[in-house]
Amino acid sequence: MLEVAQVNFIGRKEELNTLEKEFRRDGSFVVIYGRRRIGKTTLIKEFIKDKQAFYFLATEEVESQSMKRLAGVVARVTGNSMLQRVTFTDWLDLFREIANYRPEEKKVLVIDEFPYLVKTNAAFPSILQNAWDEILKDSNVMLILCGSLISMMQKHALSHDSPLYGRRSAQIRLKPLPFTDLYAVQGQPFSHAVEQYSVTGGVPKYLEFFEPGEDLYRQIQEVVLSKNGFLYEEPNFLLKDEVQSANSYFSIIRAIADGNHKLGKIAGALGMETSSLTPYLSTLIDLDFLKKATPVTEKNPEKSRKGLYFISDNFIRFWFRYVYPYKGELELDNQQIVLDELEKDFIQKFVAFSYEDVCKDIFASLCRSKAVDFAPSRIGSYWLNDINGDTEIDVMAVDHQKKQVFAGECKYHNKPVDATVYYELEEKVKKSAELRTVFPGYKVLYGLFSKPVCVGKAADYRQDRSVPQPFRRIYHTCDARIRTARYQHKAVTSSAGEAYGKAFSRKIVRHIKALFPYIKMSVGFSGLILLFCGDKIEVLAYLCEAFKTERVVSVASVERLRKSASYSEQFFLH
Repeated sequence: MLEVAQVNFIGRKEELNTLEKEFRRDGSFVVIYGRRRIGKTTLIKEFIKDKQAFYFLATEEVESQSMKRLAGVVARVTGNSMLQRVTFTDWLDLFREIANYRPEEKKVLVIDEFPYLVKTNAAFPSILQNAWDEILKDSNVMLILCGSLISMMQKHALSHDSPLYGRRSAQIRLKPLPFTDLYAVQGQPFSHAVEQYSVTGGVPKYLEFFEPGEDLYRQIQEVVLSKNGFLYEEPNFLLKDEVQSANSYFSIIRAIADGNHKLGKIAGALGMETSSLTPYLSTLIDLDFLKKATPVTEKNPEKSRKGLYFISDNFIRFWFRYVYPYKGELELDNQQIVLDELEKDFIQKFVAFSYEDVCKDIFASLCRSKAVDFAPSRIGSYWLNDINGDTEIDVMAVDHQKKQVFAGECKYHNKPVDATVYYELEEKVKKSAELRTVFPGYKVLYGLFSKPVCVGKAADYRQDRSVPQPFRRIYHTCDARIRTARYQHKAVTSSAGEAYGKAFSRKIVRHIKALFPYIKMSVGFSGLILLFCGDKIEVLAYLCEAFKTERVVSVASVERLRKSASYSEQFFLH
């Protein structure tokens, strides 16, 4: 029997910082919203754990019962047991009790699942507006409204038509946790973390049912494929909470899951006009079920006709690929048919597709930490369907400030990523007239993302003559400074595939080691690329364009690079 794991509080630093700033200001009114299971309540409880707080969780009950329960919360926090014996008929009286308690001390009032109160009493937003304006705003109270029904939160707390419009001082739309935040605390191998993330995404509640280190297929079988599993009907619950005609929305998601990503193809698969389909797609995007992706070259993504529609949530994508098509068999407890499908293409197709988003997150994280000298204005992908052939680049980012672009290729397989992959990527960029037109004069940084297979087979790669010479690693473990560095430094040396002796290799190693502290990610060296193995920068390849011009890298080449005025005297690898 699968046990539910307790997940400690992870990440959310930016959101906590926002809440702390709001707590320090007067008249703070914060709206927190996002889909179910995303961790809104956990975030709030982490924030209020060291504060004087009134936390009220609304439910679908009559208004008088809600008032009675809030009176109980106030009684417990204030220590005034008399309040539990009072029958309140006016919300304002309850809010006055909160405002009058220790008026000199900052307090937090949390109303969780706010939409339920609106369902019970449509006038509640007006009541709360009055309470905020007349009682709470100037009474040392921070108000937090929270809700999972995104459409209702937008309508009743955020929209221009809401009585509460203009009162909020901040809003937080909570999104799934990024891969890098989860991987940092999970303590499991990179490939295991990627494969688990491709199923659970960054939804904290789902993580409780997937224990790191346990067999992923077994956990999927118990949690997702079993009729009694917690996630067996999850998309049904999520969608029916938000929309009335769930069947129409299900059909759209299924069409996209089947590989139809263009607006016309989705409409064709459903037998609909594109004009009729667009409102449904907009709703699904608002609810975080879908996302519209456009090439990074598009200046107005919202109006772009090149947009492609994808399922944004990893678990929903998994469910529509492996559960929904086999509901009949699963109802008859035939789980083997899905397990066979998983064995067939889960890693090669499903995980490999999710891995592209993981790579984007890894690159963004390295940019934020300054490990890569790149300030992205946008991180996405690039594609072009042309009569001369299709071009697709998995990860592409733009840094308008420094006039540079990043082009990355993602390979989630057990084979080494060699020079051929780099040359193909470089060729794509060089042949793209659109990239040259949209980013004139921009320098290019190339990146290859792979599973960390090179670490486990280092010795084999060093001797394997089938691995192209430019990507043969030189390993040196004697220098403690290198061995204990933040990133494992593996250097690539030659360019034409000519062999070199061990003694010569040792000379190159010494000079490259001396060079490392000065290497900066400078796209002034047009051949410079990075190889990301797992979440680490494992290989710094093609240290400069000069290396390409010689059949064998010489000591003189390295010396010329060190003495060159064109590189920055800043650290790249720490």
